[in-house]
Parts: sequence; structure tokens; C-alpha cells
Amino acid sequence: MQPVSWNTVRLFAHIIAATIWVGGQLTLAGLVPGARQIDPSLPKTLARRFNRLAWPAFAVLVATGVWNIEAVRGFHAGDRAWRVTLVVKVVVVGLSGVSAFAHQRSKTTLGLAVWGTLTSLSAIGALWLGVMLHT
Repeated sequence: MQPVSWNTVRLFAHIIAATIWVGGQLTLAGLVPGARQIDPSLPKTLARRFNRLAWPAFAVLVATGVWNIEAVRGFHAGDRAWRVTLVVKVVVVGLSGVSAFAHQRSKTTLGLAVWGTLTSLSAIGALWLGVMLHT
């Protein structure tokens, strides 16, 4: 069996947090239409419960993301293309967090749809960019 190291812990924590943040959003998006048919207030309840997991996961993503940069390469050690990809990823992660916050605060159906879509697309984009950084 492979030994457990801090690199293992760091990467595992980052992947679990991404699973919650990204996968949870996609799962919730799939559940909302059926939940709305059961009870129109149920999606709001599900979203509040999800947020109890999602925001701590987002914090873990940010913390382990910084740890990843330092542990894997350091910002200045990468080539120009890697650094550009990293900067784009950081911007997309920020967009994901800000749009999730706006979605959570939104009071209109249009606002919920727009901010929710932007949150999910930016979360998926951040995941994609993270894979690009490690290939």
C-alpha cells in the first residue's frame, strides 16, 4: 500500500471539497424540479441545507488551493502558460463564490436562475482549469 503523506491529505481534502461544491450544485439542480412538485417551498429548504455543506467546502477549496499552489510549484516556478491558467482559475473560483452568494441572496425567479447558472458554470470551469493545471 502507498504511504500516506501531507500531499495525499492536501489533494484528498481538495477533491472532497470540490465534489461537494460542484457535484452538490449539479445534484441540487437535478432535484429542484421534482422537489418543487412535491412542495413549492422544498427547494428553498434543500438549498439552505446544502449551503451548510457548500460554504465550508468552498472555504476548504480556497485553503487547499493555496496550499496546492505552494506545494506543487509555487506561482513563480511555473511557466507562463501555467501561471496564466492559474490566474484564470483564481478569477473563475472567485466568480463561483460571488455568484453563489448572489444566488443565495436573490429574491426573484430570474435572479435565482441567472446566478445559479453562473455559479454552476463557473464551478465546472474552475474544476476544468484545475485539471489543466495538473496535466
